[in-house]
Amino acid sequence: MLARRWSSRHSYAYRGASQIQTARALVHALWRELTWGLGGAAREVKHWRALADAIPDPTLRDDAHDALDHKRGNIDGAVLFTTIARRRSPELLRALVAFEVLADYLDCTSERGAFVGVHNGRQLHLALIDALDPERPVSDYYSFHPWRCDGGFVAALVQACREACADLPSYEVARPHCIHAATLAQVLALNHEEDPGRRDQLLLSWAAVHFPTDTQLAWFEHTGAASAWLTVLALFALAADEGRSVADARATSNAYLPWISLAGTLLDSYGDQQADAADGTHRYVAHYGDADVMTRRIGEVVGRALGATSLLPRGARHRVLVSAMAAMYLTKDSVWTPRYRARTYALIRASGLLTALLLPTLRVWRVVNKQQTT
Repeated sequence: MLARRWSSRHSYAYRGASQIQTARALVHALWRELTWGLGGAAREVKHWRALADAIPDPTLRDDAHDALDHKRGNIDGAVLFTTIARRRSPELLRALVAFEVLADYLDCTSERGAFVGVHNGRQLHLALIDALDPERPVSDYYSFHPWRCDGGFVAALVQACREACADLPSYEVARPHCIHAATLAQVLALNHEEDPGRRDQLLLSWAAVHFPTDTQLAWFEHTGAASAWLTVLALFALAADEGRSVADARATSNAYLPWISLAGTLLDSYGDQQADAADGTHRYVAHYGDADVMTRRIGEVVGRALGATSLLPRGARHRVLVSAMAAMYLTKDSVWTPRYRARTYALIRASGLLTALLLPTLRVWRVVNKQQTT
């Protein structure tokens, strides 16, 4: 009985300490994002928009504008990773924005060129790896693409990311894990295969090759986790601090890949499922077959993602970031239609109190920035 009482008191004390740490991390994140991060992101986006405006090919120019305008929430979300680092780091901010803009652009232009074949998407997405490894020769990204003349837009993004990464004090311990995550992200090329049957077979085969013995996730969950590049952003944040160890980099990689990255992919797919169904885009959540199974599983994954943050250095800061990510996806207009409202409430409950508290703030952000995704 005495041991049980001590255990109960210890548990309450631990939860209380954790809540205090999370509250402090939230205040820290809001302060840094509002007073520095968002302004810095705006300046970086202005620079990349000027280069996008100068792209000679009108199709590629449209893809660049789409990445910068319609995916702006991704950029501000990426900049939130600056709140994890010990200090404000201009180099970290530049790396985050450059990599996010690059990834969003490649997603847009590879989807447009999907009719060429998955080899085109794979070639385009080599830029994600090149951006992280300054010792790697630069590839000819557009060698299979119908549109080629981007005025050096991708090359500039790759170079900017390389230079910013080189200035991060602990990048060498993070680099192998960054490259591994970016290599897995090549699965993005398979997502855009136009034939649904062939696409699913390609993804299933890919998962069997890369995760032959891992049965904790379904094949489409493995590919969903790999297709997100949140792991790279988290490793950038780790690398911004001096003295980080190989063990720190490994722990970060293991937390984000699969759980946190998969949570982001599933929440994004949940919010976009109406639009994706209308235009025939791959819907990860459709693989669950049953809506109740889908809701329950997304909630489980989000819970695992939040739990994984406790194993990381500055875990409370990562927890705030994951909660903000969940809140951002759960403020989309599309998830508040009568058809989805009850399921959205269930996902908010699964995502925790902090996510619920952040919903009004991020809803205002969507309205101000005209990002009310339907």
